[in-house]
Amino acid sequence: MSTTVIEDAGDTEPEIDTTFKMTVELSVLESLGINLYSNAAAVLSELVANAYDADAGTVSITWQPRADTDGDGAEKLLEVVVTDDGSGMSVKELNARFLKAGYKKRASGNEGTTSPIWERPYMGRKGIGKLSVFSLAEVVEVYSQTDGGDANGFVIKVEELEECIKNELPYHPQPIEVPDEYKKKGTTLVLSSLKSKRAGLTAAALRKRLARRFDVLDMTPIDEGGFHILVNGKRVTYADRQELKKLEFIWEFPGDKIPAAALPKGIERFEISSGIVSAEKGWTVKGWFGTTKTPTDLTDDPDAGSLKNIIVLARKRPIQEGIIEKLDFSRLFGNYVTGQIEADFLDLDEEGYDDIATSDRQRLIEDDERVIALQKFLRQAFVSAAEQWSNARPKREAKDALARYPKLQGWVDELPQWQQESARTMVGTIAGLEFEGKTAAEDRSALFRSGVLAFARVGLRQSAQDLELLSNVTAADLLPLLGQQDAYEAGLWVDILRSRVEAIEKLQDLTDANEKEKVLQEHLFDHLWLLDPSWERATGSEQIEENLRKIAPGLFAKDKLDKEITGRIDIRYKTVGGRHVIVELKRYGVKVDARKLAEQGAKYAAALASLLSQQQRDHEIPFIEVVFVLGQRPGSSGWVQGIKSTEDEYFHSQFESFNGSYRLYDAVIQSAQTQYQEYLEASSQARKLDDLLSTLSPDAVAEEEEKTDTVSDGGADPEAASEPSASGIAT
Repeated sequence: MSTTVIEDAGDTEPEIDTTFKMTVELSVLESLGINLYSNAAAVLSELVANAYDADAGTVSITWQPRADTDGDGAEKLLEVVVTDDGSGMSVKELNARFLKAGYKKRASGNEGTTSPIWERPYMGRKGIGKLSVFSLAEVVEVYSQTDGGDANGFVIKVEELEECIKNELPYHPQPIEVPDEYKKKGTTLVLSSLKSKRAGLTAAALRKRLARRFDVLDMTPIDEGGFHILVNGKRVTYADRQELKKLEFIWEFPGDKIPAAALPKGIERFEISSGIVSAEKGWTVKGWFGTTKTPTDLTDDPDAGSLKNIIVLARKRPIQEGIIEKLDFSRLFGNYVTGQIEADFLDLDEEGYDDIATSDRQRLIEDDERVIALQKFLRQAFVSAAEQWSNARPKREAKDALARYPKLQGWVDELPQWQQESARTMVGTIAGLEFEGKTAAEDRSALFRSGVLAFARVGLRQSAQDLELLSNVTAADLLPLLGQQDAYEAGLWVDILRSRVEAIEKLQDLTDANEKEKVLQEHLFDHLWLLDPSWERATGSEQIEENLRKIAPGLFAKDKLDKEITGRIDIRYKTVGGRHVIVELKRYGVKVDARKLAEQGAKYAAALASLLSQQQRDHEIPFIEVVFVLGQRPGSSGWVQGIKSTEDEYFHSQFESFNGSYRLYDAVIQSAQTQYQEYLEASSQARKLDDLLSTLSPDAVAEEEEKTDTVSDGGADPEAASEPSASGIAT
């Protein structure tokens, strides 16, 4: 070593060796060193950048536990060693470059703008990165040797440095002997007395964070200018890029692409046609951005830290940690995005372009024209990508969801061909929603069930337009639209079918006349479709019935027990399709003559016509119809053969004036059997749908989501990712 510590004989203090001199203000040390960086990865990134600028082929970071200091057997302290095989520094260069805060290597008369051997554009610019080590360690040992030169070493102790600065004294780091293992070309820093909060990363966490901070993961051989980062002897590769493992979709700007081996199987890749930010000024970008399955995929790995941003690189290192929030982009797409954009024009050496990176390289000066142009360009790219994502994501989510729920897949497969694509889109949109909290499974279950029910309802109407609206609804609209499960289920065909089938089956089983009478009384007025399939949505009016009793008390008279008289069980007024209908249910065992029915029907119609006229309910003459439900055919005492050729024609002539007709109990049941045979045959389909809905219960959905959480994240094979093709380099 070229220098030694000179000591006096006896008890005198050793003479300070002035070989090395560090010049820095205390305020600068605190602001740009001790307090600037909050984690080890950011600090070590500065040392990695220095190694790159020194034309190193390899920089190696080692976390070394030191011996027990408290006597409890635990290794309390960590030692971090950073070694590169770059050009190294002489004593003169150590003083002029490393020990001088604010040394600007790119300034005229210094080192220029590229490295001398591999002509790498320099990452460093401000000359303050070396101060970052003081935010991590209290003691820093530095060893360096040039090619063919002597090995030099010194130690910096932060406490001594601060004391000298306070007393306005020069600080001279003391020379130390260089260990044999560091006597080689390059530079080594040994950081000790680490600050526990900032050094609290594991080696695995450091690898993951460094992998994202540098665009140097290509397979270029070292003897051709390649640069390798090692942590505890293992190279940092694409396998350490956690965000790549979780991507579902990726958008790539022109240029070298990420090797397929580094990406998950089944990822969908989109190519952005242009990376030109300004053709006039030659500003371009490279890189990529992509989306994960859920936003939590970007935050659930504590080692990697939050990946929920797009990091901007210039000269292969970060110049802005996150740019999404600067793009004025509020779409849902932004919650799923991560990425890495390389924009070298943000760090130009040409005259007229200022240094726009902040000291911690996490932000940019916002009003610079380059920043404004980049933000505008990226926002346009985001808008286009968001549209593609909105179309592609439901299809992918549907594929995954249908694989998890085979009965849901069966339901889709059994739909008519023209409905299936809309059904898949709807399923995918629901599956892609992010739910949080304890009710997540319950919320997703409710939405799945509501979606299936709503789809079945509009599908029954065979409305292509309604199906398209349902399948294209955005996630933001979906929850309030489909959350009204009760309203959809009440009008759904499966419920209509269930009630009709039950009613018909119950009537079919009846043989006793009194029982038929009782059941029809109970169900007929709530199920007028038994009389006429077109009377699907008949509605009653208690007010109309009450008014009829007032203006025609004899027609709607009741006995002392408040029961209708004249042999009737019940009489009701209904409206359906603009028609006004009075339905009277006679007792099963009572035989009523046609002339008596005609007399009653005419009075009913006249009374109702008078009431409707008084209420001015219709500007036109209302269509009034009277229907009698009888246990047996009416009597035909007034029928004279020859005048009316058949008995039925006679009945028609009696009832024609009030659009009257009659139905027989047994005929009603038989008609229901015939007219709703298709429903009876389809009841198995109803049971299938009920069975499907049971598989989408909250418990079932929770179980499936728990299974999904325990499955591998589908990332790239670490071994395959660590050896990408020679042509593939990080974007």
